Amino acid sequence: MVIPPPARPPRIVDFLKPYVLKMHFTNKFVSAQVIHSPTATVASSASSQEKALRASMESTRDVAAAAKIGKILGERLLLQGIPAISVHLKREQKYHGKVKAVIDSVREAGIKLL
Repeated sequence: MVIPPPARPPRIVDFLKPYVLKMHFTNKFVSAQVIHSPTATVASSASSQEKALRASMESTRDVAAAAKIGKILGERLLLQGIPAISVHLKREQKYHGKVKAVIDSVREAGIKLL
């Protein structure tokens, strides 16, 4: 008699949101990237360190720079066909200041937040 293998519960990856926005702020630069969590690859990113963007910014580290990075990231996501993302905030990040500027700019670009 053959005993069938036990039924496995579905993998946790199936319940995760596929695209996650992660932000990183230093004293000099602002960067944001969207990660495809099942494959752990970067789907799109934008940073104030990019040479093409530095010329058009007055400062690379303030709230205005964060808003511009969010807008550019949103446009890049739309070009890739990614309509919605979820946001991952670190423990010390609060929805205020630069974080709020990036998230609001991505939302204004036409990306839905899950």
